[in-house]
Amino acid sequence: MSKKVLVYGFITFVCLQLVSLESVMAQSLDSTIPKVVIAAFQKAGISVFKNSEEAIDFNVPLLSGGTQQLSDLYGKVVIFNIWATWCPPCRAEMPSMEALYKKFKNKGLEILAVDGGESERDVARFINTNGFTFPIGLDISDKITEPYGTGYIPTSYILDRQGRIISQIVGGRRWDTENVYKAFEILLEQ
Repeated sequence: MSKKVLVYGFITFVCLQLVSLESVMAQSLDSTIPKVVIAAFQKAGISVFKNSEEAIDFNVPLLSGGTQQLSDLYGKVVIFNIWATWCPPCRAEMPSMEALYKKFKNKGLEILAVDGGESERDVARFINTNGFTFPIGLDISDKITEPYGTGYIPTSYILDRQGRIISQIVGGRRWDTENVYKAFEILLEQ
């Protein structure tokens, strides 16, 4: 055998190993959402993407003080909600969000409701009057919510434990139905 054949054989072997490694890595980074999750959310009337998308990370001031980095919540299931106090559908859905939060916060659910464009005083008055306990972010300049491209509020994003968006919900909804609870139970088990 010539040296040329051995070199080409070695190069072919290395290339095959790299292709194999790339295939394994692609499987570990798979963004496919489990069918059981899709089915449960569909039953709850919530559309789920076929493949998840990476969330855009941000750091937001909190009404309670301090800040919250979205990526610090990875490892939990997150509902990232964009809302405003003047928005009737936002106001209508928040009590059911509170019920969902209370039911699952100790099982790995986090809600981060980010108010866009309003003063801290107005947001605090609304939250304190209604007794909501989930974290409230303040995006006074709309710089955080803008990259998400929402033209309508409320808009909610459901993120899996890896910080990937599995659903976008435009408009208000009930978060405290049995089917929604079941869907989140299944997602929290993933």
